Amino acid sequence: MAEVHQKYDFIDPHDPMWVRSPFIAKSELPKHQYFAEYANQLRDTEASDYELVKFRPAKFWPRKDKNTNEEGSAEPEGSQIIGKNRKNDQTMSMRPSTMMEVRQNCYEVAVDADEGRRRREDNTVVIRKSKREESLMKKRREGLQQQQQLPASAQLEQLPTMEAGIISADRNEQLRATILYRMLLSAAAWVLTNIASGTTENISVLLAQNAVPKLVKLLVSPSDDVCEQAMWALVNIASESPRCRDLVLGCGALHWLQEKLKKHDKLPMLRNATWTLSIFCRGKPQPPFYLVKSAFPALAQLTLLNDEEVLTDVCWALSYLSDGTNDEIQAVIDAGVCPRLVEFLTHPSPFPSVLIPALRTVGNIVTGDDLQTQCIISNQALPCLLNLLTNNYKKSIMKEACWTISNITAGNKEQIHSVIEAKIIGPLVHVLQNAEFDIKKEAAWAISNATYGGTHEQIKYLVSQGCIKPLCDLLICPDPRIVTVCLEGLENILKVGESDKSLGNTGGVNVSVPR
Repeated sequence: MAEVHQKYDFIDPHDPMWVRSPFIAKSELPKHQYFAEYANQLRDTEASDYELVKFRPAKFWPRKDKNTNEEGSAEPEGSQIIGKNRKNDQTMSMRPSTMMEVRQNCYEVAVDADEGRRRREDNTVVIRKSKREESLMKKRREGLQQQQQLPASAQLEQLPTMEAGIISADRNEQLRATILYRMLLSAAAWVLTNIASGTTENISVLLAQNAVPKLVKLLVSPSDDVCEQAMWALVNIASESPRCRDLVLGCGALHWLQEKLKKHDKLPMLRNATWTLSIFCRGKPQPPFYLVKSAFPALAQLTLLNDEEVLTDVCWALSYLSDGTNDEIQAVIDAGVCPRLVEFLTHPSPFPSVLIPALRTVGNIVTGDDLQTQCIISNQALPCLLNLLTNNYKKSIMKEACWTISNITAGNKEQIHSVIEAKIIGPLVHVLQNAEFDIKKEAAWAISNATYGGTHEQIKYLVSQGCIKPLCDLLICPDPRIVTVCLEGLENILKVGESDKSLGNTGGVNVSVPR
């Protein structure tokens, strides 16, 4: 049986590891400047591909070792899994030569035009996000200055006076007291947001004081500022741990957030609400599905918008929700989002940051049963995947495209035929022969899976496209699982050749041996 790969997690935009990073703690640079330089150093890694998509100053899950549970010691559990029972290998050549590496280090590295363009795009994202944060902080500072200029009646001990003003017959007094209440409420939410961005002990105090239900009620506040502060506070609490996230969801936060999305058409509020919704859906272990399944109607409606930030967060939310059982995958399909997801894979994409989470969601869906996989094929995803293989995309995108194809070739004969008809096998073999090792591994799974479920004619087609040599070349790689995958694929090819030979169809020539 061909193996359907389990999903794997790259570092995504909702997991900015710099919040607790000891490197940033030692850096004297502002976070956004440090991050830009840090990303330049990691520009060849998957981390830079994903971390640069979003820049949010909220606090998220620390990285914890699944055995020691110590912060910062390892990737979160499951984040390194690429396929079934497989760990993510470090980027490496198959047989590195120390002498060659020393010689290469003696030469200046030429500037690659495409890499330079990618770095400029990534830095532009960081700058845009940092400007947005500066604008938000400026607005908050102005609000704080106004509040500091308020008379003593605005202070906490003057609440009875403010209450009397609300019920006063004097309309001017009512207005003044109402404004003071609103500003005090906004300031309180801001303080709670900052507390929620602190330590686990800080958040425990908020939970002990029953702050979550009160913050949830503020999601329906008529004041956008108050509502926004409540969202940020709830996001910080939900990001502390899966238990805190489930507590926030259990208090009805998702329901009231969707009500806000239904009634609001202002783009800034839509962006914040969509981002908050995506945070509520993420995390390992995943939230109980009954707490988040009500999000699908709102997410489906949001996919129809044309704002890049909204669509990016919507696709990340869908990727989290589709990373589960077949029933959960079916719920994503039933929401009617597959045509739009495939549309986001097209090239050139008007929304480049949407491509990554959209591809992740499509990849998650094809890990389901044959009918669920067919839904993606029927929406013309294969030409899009071919495009991702044949154009100069980032390593992480090509790797995930190959992973997605490998789960399609793990399907039935008709689905393997669809891959062949889409002319994907030739480029896939080219990737298997010439790409970096991490991408080669996924391509090897795709070819090997096709040899399991394919007909004799389909396997002969794989051979005609030159798959034998790159499979043989990978037999010297240091990953025993990939060696096994290649050997099994070659064995299936040899069985077809021996079968034809025994039937006398080849004139005594084994068709599995390339001439």
